[in-house]
Amino acid sequence: MKTSVWPGLTVTALAAVTIGNVPGVHAQSGFPTKNLQMIVPYTPGGSADVMSRAIAQRLGAAWGKNVVVDNRPGASGMIGAEIVAKSAPDGYTLMGHTSSYPATAAVRAKLPFDPEKAFVPVGTTARAPMLFAIHPSVPAKSIKELIALAKKNPGKFNYGSSGTGGNNHFAGGLFSAAAGISMTHVPYKGISLAVTGIASGEIDILIASSSALLPQKDSGRVRILGVTSQQKSPLFPDLPPVAPQGAPGFEYFLWWGVFAPAGLPADRFTLINNEINKIVASSDMKKFLDIQGAEPWTLAPAQLAKLLPDEIARYKKAAQIAGIKPQ
Repeated sequence: MKTSVWPGLTVTALAAVTIGNVPGVHAQSGFPTKNLQMIVPYTPGGSADVMSRAIAQRLGAAWGKNVVVDNRPGASGMIGAEIVAKSAPDGYTLMGHTSSYPATAAVRAKLPFDPEKAFVPVGTTARAPMLFAIHPSVPAKSIKELIALAKKNPGKFNYGSSGTGGNNHFAGGLFSAAAGISMTHVPYKGISLAVTGIASGEIDILIASSSALLPQKDSGRVRILGVTSQQKSPLFPDLPPVAPQGAPGFEYFLWWGVFAPAGLPADRFTLINNEINKIVASSDMKKFLDIQGAEPWTLAPAQLAKLLPDEIARYKKAAQIAGIKPQ
Protein backbone atom coordinates (compact mmCIF):
# COMPACT_ATOMS: atom_id res chain seq x y z
CA MET A 1 0.00 0.00 0.00
CA LYS A 2 1.36 3.41 -0.95
CA THR A 3 0.56 6.54 0.94
CA SER A 4 1.68 10.11 0.40
CA VAL A 5 3.09 11.17 3.74
CA TRP A 6 4.68 14.48 2.82
CA PRO A 7 4.55 16.60 -0.33
CA GLY A 8 6.71 15.06 -3.02
CA LEU A 9 7.52 12.04 -0.89
CA THR A 10 5.83 8.65 -1.25
CA VAL A 11 6.67 5.79 1.07
CA THR A 12 5.35 2.35 1.82
CA ALA A 13 3.03 2.50 4.78
CA LEU A 14 3.84 0.29 7.75
CA ALA A 15 0.93 -2.01 8.46
CA ALA A 16 -0.49 -2.11 11.94
CA VAL A 17 -0.09 -5.60 13.31
CA THR A 18 -0.57 -6.86 16.83
CA ILE A 19 1.16 -10.14 17.61
CA GLY A 20 -0.13 -12.66 20.09
CA ASN A 21 1.39 -13.53 23.42
CA VAL A 22 4.19 -16.01 23.69
CA PRO A 23 3.37 -18.18 26.73
CA GLY A 24 5.93 -18.72 29.43
CA VAL A 25 8.35 -15.91 28.57
CA HIS A 26 7.89 -14.10 31.88
CA ALA A 27 8.27 -17.30 33.86
CA GLN A 28 11.38 -18.36 31.97
CA SER A 29 13.21 -15.04 32.16
CA GLY A 30 12.10 -13.90 35.62
CA PHE A 31 12.02 -10.37 34.23
CA PRO A 32 11.47 -7.92 35.77
CA THR A 33 12.82 -8.51 39.26
CA LYS A 34 13.24 -4.82 40.12
CA ASN A 35 11.86 -1.40 39.23
CA LEU A 36 12.43 0.01 35.76
CA GLN A 37 13.24 3.45 34.39
CA MET A 38 11.63 5.06 31.35
CA ILE A 39 13.53 8.09 30.15
CA VAL A 40 11.55 10.71 28.25
CA PRO A 41 13.94 13.07 26.44
CA TYR A 42 11.48 15.97 26.49
CA THR A 43 9.94 18.36 29.00
CA PRO A 44 6.90 17.30 31.06
CA GLY A 45 3.49 17.94 29.57
CA GLY A 46 4.19 17.23 25.91
CA SER A 47 2.75 14.31 23.97
CA ALA A 48 5.88 12.15 24.45
CA ASP A 49 5.63 12.64 28.21
CA VAL A 50 1.87 12.01 28.34
CA MET A 51 2.05 8.85 26.22
CA SER A 52 5.12 7.52 28.03
CA ARG A 53 3.54 7.95 31.44
CA ALA A 54 0.43 6.11 30.28
CA ILE A 55 2.50 3.15 29.08
CA ALA A 56 4.83 3.22 32.11
CA GLN A 57 1.90 3.15 34.53
CA ARG A 58 0.29 0.20 32.77
CA LEU A 59 3.55 -1.73 32.40
CA GLY A 60 4.17 -1.26 36.10
CA ALA A 61 0.70 -2.52 36.96
CA ALA A 62 1.13 -5.58 34.73
CA TRP A 63 4.53 -6.48 36.18
CA GLY A 64 3.99 -5.45 39.80
CA LYS A 65 6.97 -3.08 39.62
CA ASN A 66 7.39 0.67 39.40
CA VAL A 67 8.30 2.05 35.99
CA VAL A 68 9.69 5.46 36.91
CA VAL A 69 9.46 8.18 34.26
CA ASP A 70 12.53 10.42 34.17
CA ASN A 71 12.37 13.54 31.97
CA ARG A 72 15.77 14.37 30.45
CA PRO A 73 15.14 17.14 27.91
CA GLY A 74 17.68 18.95 25.77
CA ALA A 75 19.17 19.04 22.28
CA SER A 76 15.79 18.21 20.71
CA GLY A 77 15.63 14.91 22.55
CA MET A 78 19.20 13.80 21.95
CA ILE A 79 20.48 14.27 25.51
CA GLY A 80 18.02 11.75 26.92
CA ALA A 81 18.57 9.49 23.92
CA GLU A 82 22.32 9.42 24.59
CA ILE A 83 21.71 8.37 28.21
CA VAL A 84 19.60 5.44 27.05
CA ALA A 85 22.00 4.51 24.25
CA LYS A 86 24.79 4.15 26.84
CA SER A 87 22.67 2.20 29.34
CA ALA A 88 22.90 -1.54 29.95
CA PRO A 89 20.78 -3.47 27.42
CA ASP A 90 18.96 -5.44 30.11
CA GLY A 91 15.44 -4.06 29.66
CA TYR A 92 15.47 -2.05 32.87
CA THR A 93 16.10 1.24 31.07
CA LEU A 94 13.60 2.16 28.36
CA MET A 95 12.93 5.33 26.40
CA GLY A 96 9.54 6.76 25.57
CA HIS A 97 9.89 8.61 22.30
CA THR A 98 8.06 9.87 19.24
CA SER A 99 8.63 10.30 15.53
CA SER A 100 10.67 13.34 16.57
CA TYR A 101 13.58 10.97 17.18
CA PRO A 102 14.17 9.92 13.55
CA ALA A 103 13.31 13.46 12.46
CA THR A 104 16.01 15.00 14.64
CA ALA A 105 18.50 12.22 13.89
CA ALA A 106 18.05 12.87 10.17
CA VAL A 107 19.26 16.47 10.45
CA ARG A 108 22.03 16.12 13.03
CA ALA A 109 25.44 16.17 11.38
CA LYS A 110 27.08 14.51 14.40
CA LEU A 111 25.72 12.39 17.21
CA PRO A 112 27.63 10.55 19.97
CA PHE A 113 25.90 7.31 18.94
CA ASP A 114 24.68 5.62 15.77
CA PRO A 115 21.05 6.79 15.48
CA GLU A 116 19.99 3.71 13.50
CA LYS A 117 21.78 1.06 15.56
CA ALA A 118 21.86 2.40 19.13
CA PHE A 119 18.28 1.37 19.93
CA VAL A 120 15.85 -1.49 19.58
CA PRO A 121 12.24 -0.35 19.21
CA VAL A 122 10.31 -2.66 21.56
CA GLY A 123 6.89 -1.37 20.60
CA THR A 124 4.86 1.36 19.00
CA THR A 125 1.80 2.62 20.79
CA ALA A 126 -0.16 5.21 18.81
CA ARG A 127 -0.29 7.53 15.83
CA ALA A 128 -2.19 10.73 15.14
CA PRO A 129 -2.34 13.74 12.87
CA MET A 130 -1.27 17.10 14.25
CA LEU A 131 -3.36 20.22 14.72
CA PHE A 132 -2.61 23.52 12.97
CA ALA A 133 -2.99 26.46 15.36
CA ILE A 134 -2.55 30.22 15.09
CA HIS A 135 -2.60 32.98 17.68
CA PRO A 136 -5.98 34.79 17.69
CA SER A 137 -4.26 38.03 16.65
CA VAL A 138 -3.49 36.54 13.22
CA PRO A 139 -6.28 37.84 10.93
CA ALA A 140 -7.16 34.52 9.32
CA LYS A 141 -10.16 32.26 9.84
CA SER A 142 -8.92 29.43 7.62
CA ILE A 143 -5.76 27.91 6.19
CA LYS A 144 -6.71 29.37 2.81
CA GLU A 145 -6.87 32.88 4.27
CA LEU A 146 -3.58 32.37 6.12
CA ILE A 147 -1.79 31.26 2.94
CA ALA A 148 -3.17 34.28 1.05
CA LEU A 149 -1.89 36.61 3.78
CA ALA A 150 1.51 34.93 3.81
CA LYS A 151 1.84 35.28 0.04
CA LYS A 152 1.01 38.98 0.22
CA ASN A 153 3.48 39.47 3.09
CA PRO A 154 6.49 37.16 2.55
CA GLY A 155 8.33 36.46 5.79
CA LYS A 156 5.70 38.17 7.96
CA PHE A 157 4.65 35.03 9.82
CA ASN A 158 6.67 32.70 12.00
CA TYR A 159 6.07 29.25 13.40
CA GLY A 160 7.38 27.61 16.54
CA SER A 161 8.75 24.20 17.37
CA SER A 162 10.02 22.16 20.29
CA GLY A 163 13.50 22.39 18.78
CA THR A 164 15.41 22.16 15.54
CA GLY A 165 14.61 18.97 13.65
CA GLY A 166 11.56 18.03 15.70
CA ASN A 167 8.11 17.17 14.40
CA ASN A 168 6.86 20.75 14.69
CA HIS A 169 9.86 22.02 12.71
CA PHE A 170 9.35 19.47 9.94
CA ALA A 171 5.60 20.05 9.84
CA GLY A 172 6.02 23.82 9.53
CA GLY A 173 8.72 23.52 6.88
CA LEU A 174 6.76 21.00 4.83
CA PHE A 175 3.60 23.10 5.06
CA SER A 176 5.53 26.15 3.84
CA ALA A 177 6.92 24.17 0.91
CA ALA A 178 3.51 22.75 -0.03
CA ALA A 179 1.80 26.14 0.24
CA GLY A 180 4.58 28.01 -1.56
CA ILE A 181 5.11 30.53 1.24
CA SER A 182 8.00 31.73 3.38
CA MET A 183 7.85 31.63 7.18
CA THR A 184 10.47 32.05 9.90
CA HIS A 185 11.21 29.11 12.19
CA VAL A 186 11.43 29.86 15.93
CA PRO A 187 12.83 26.90 17.90
CA TYR A 188 12.12 26.55 21.61
CA LYS A 189 13.62 24.26 24.24
CA GLY A 190 10.65 21.94 24.51
CA ILE A 191 7.05 21.87 23.35
CA SER A 192 5.70 23.41 26.57
CA LEU A 193 7.68 26.59 25.87
CA ALA A 194 6.49 26.62 22.26
CA VAL A 195 2.89 26.33 23.46
CA THR A 196 3.49 29.22 25.87
CA GLY A 197 4.94 31.13 22.92
CA ILE A 198 1.83 30.83 20.78
CA ALA A 199 -0.53 31.36 23.71
CA SER A 200 1.22 34.65 24.51
CA GLY A 201 1.44 35.81 20.89
CA GLU A 202 5.21 35.50 20.74
CA ILE A 203 4.80 33.26 17.68
CA ASP A 204 2.05 33.17 15.07
CA ILE A 205 1.74 29.48 14.21
CA LEU A 206 2.31 26.14 15.91
CA ILE A 207 1.62 22.71 14.43
CA ALA A 208 1.52 20.30 17.34
CA SER A 209 -0.28 17.41 19.01
CA SER A 210 -3.82 17.74 20.27
CA SER A 211 -2.66 17.20 23.85
CA ALA A 212 -0.48 20.29 23.54
CA LEU A 213 -2.99 22.55 21.78
CA LEU A 214 -6.53 21.66 22.83
CA PRO A 215 -6.20 23.10 26.38
CA GLN A 216 -5.10 26.40 24.83
CA LYS A 217 -8.01 26.32 22.39
CA ASP A 218 -10.46 25.75 25.23
CA SER A 219 -9.08 28.82 27.01
CA GLY A 220 -9.29 30.95 23.85
CA ARG A 221 -5.54 31.45 23.57
CA VAL A 222 -5.17 29.78 20.18
CA ARG A 223 -7.36 29.23 17.13
CA ILE A 224 -7.16 25.81 15.49
CA LEU A 225 -7.59 25.98 11.72
CA GLY A 226 -7.18 22.39 10.64
CA VAL A 227 -5.78 18.90 10.96
CA THR A 228 -2.71 17.54 9.14
CA SER A 229 -4.35 14.48 7.60
CA GLN A 230 -5.17 14.71 3.89
CA GLN A 231 -8.72 13.54 4.49
CA LYS A 232 -11.14 14.41 7.27
CA SER A 233 -9.96 12.70 10.42
CA PRO A 234 -12.42 10.66 12.51
CA LEU A 235 -10.33 11.76 15.48
CA PHE A 236 -11.18 15.42 14.77
CA PRO A 237 -14.37 15.37 12.68
CA ASP A 238 -15.03 19.10 13.11
CA LEU A 239 -11.66 20.19 11.71
CA PRO A 240 -10.94 20.52 7.98
CA PRO A 241 -7.78 18.94 6.54
CA VAL A 242 -5.01 21.40 5.70
CA ALA A 243 -4.01 20.08 2.27
CA PRO A 244 -7.16 20.96 0.25
CA GLN A 245 -6.97 24.57 1.44
CA GLY A 246 -3.89 25.45 -0.56
CA ALA A 247 -1.16 23.05 0.58
CA PRO A 248 -1.51 20.15 -1.89
CA GLY A 249 0.00 16.87 -0.74
CA PHE A 250 0.66 18.08 2.79
CA GLU A 251 0.16 15.42 5.45
CA TYR A 252 1.88 14.80 8.76
CA PHE A 253 1.35 12.07 11.33
CA LEU A 254 3.00 11.66 14.71
CA TRP A 255 3.77 8.28 16.18
CA TRP A 256 4.82 7.20 19.65
CA GLY A 257 6.87 4.23 20.76
CA VAL A 258 9.20 2.68 23.30
CA PHE A 259 12.89 1.95 22.67
CA ALA A 260 15.53 -0.06 24.53
CA PRO A 261 19.32 0.03 24.19
CA ALA A 262 20.71 -2.15 21.40
CA GLY A 263 21.73 -5.63 22.51
CA LEU A 264 18.53 -6.36 24.40
CA PRO A 265 18.17 -10.16 24.82
CA ALA A 266 15.55 -11.70 22.54
CA ASP A 267 13.43 -13.09 25.38
CA ARG A 268 13.20 -9.68 27.05
CA PHE A 269 12.35 -8.01 23.75
CA THR A 270 9.51 -10.49 23.31
CA LEU A 271 8.23 -10.02 26.85
CA ILE A 272 8.26 -6.21 26.68
CA ASN A 273 6.84 -6.15 23.15
CA ASN A 274 4.01 -8.51 24.07
CA GLU A 275 3.10 -6.49 27.14
CA ILE A 276 3.07 -3.20 25.22
CA ASN A 277 0.87 -4.75 22.52
CA LYS A 278 -1.54 -6.06 25.19
CA ILE A 279 -1.75 -2.58 26.70
CA VAL A 280 -2.34 -0.90 23.34
CA ALA A 281 -5.09 -3.41 22.49
CA SER A 282 -6.91 -2.87 25.80
CA SER A 283 -10.17 -0.95 26.05
CA ASP A 284 -8.64 1.14 28.83
CA MET A 285 -5.85 2.35 26.54
CA LYS A 286 -8.30 2.94 23.69
CA LYS A 287 -10.29 5.29 25.92
CA PHE A 288 -7.09 7.09 26.90
CA LEU A 289 -6.00 7.47 23.27
CA ASP A 290 -9.43 8.77 22.28
CA ILE A 291 -8.99 11.56 24.82
CA GLN A 292 -5.51 12.28 23.43
CA GLY A 293 -6.78 12.40 19.84
CA ALA A 294 -4.73 9.38 18.78
CA GLU A 295 -5.36 5.86 17.53
CA PRO A 296 -3.70 2.56 18.58
CA TRP A 297 -0.77 1.59 16.38
CA THR A 298 1.39 -1.51 16.78
CA LEU A 299 3.98 -3.15 14.55
CA ALA A 300 5.17 -6.74 14.21
CA PRO A 301 8.79 -7.46 15.30
CA ALA A 302 10.08 -7.55 11.71
CA GLN A 303 8.62 -4.10 11.10
CA LEU A 304 10.02 -2.76 14.36
CA ALA A 305 13.49 -3.90 13.24
CA LYS A 306 13.22 -1.67 10.16
CA LEU A 307 11.46 1.24 11.82
CA LEU A 308 14.41 3.50 12.63
CA PRO A 309 16.44 3.01 9.41
CA ASP A 310 13.31 3.50 7.30
CA GLU A 311 12.09 6.54 9.23
CA ILE A 312 15.49 8.25 9.31
CA ALA A 313 15.83 7.79 5.53
CA ARG A 314 12.31 9.16 5.07
CA TYR A 315 13.03 12.23 7.16
CA LYS A 316 16.26 12.92 5.28
CA LYS A 317 14.20 13.17 2.09
CA ALA A 318 11.64 15.32 3.90
CA ALA A 319 14.40 17.64 5.13
CA GLN A 320 15.40 18.33 1.53
CA ILE A 321 11.80 19.24 0.66
CA ALA A 322 11.40 21.43 3.75
CA GLY A 323 14.80 23.09 3.39
CA ILE A 324 16.02 21.85 6.79
CA LYS A 325 19.80 21.59 6.75
CA PRO A 326 21.91 19.23 8.91
CA GLN A 327 23.38 20.93 11.97
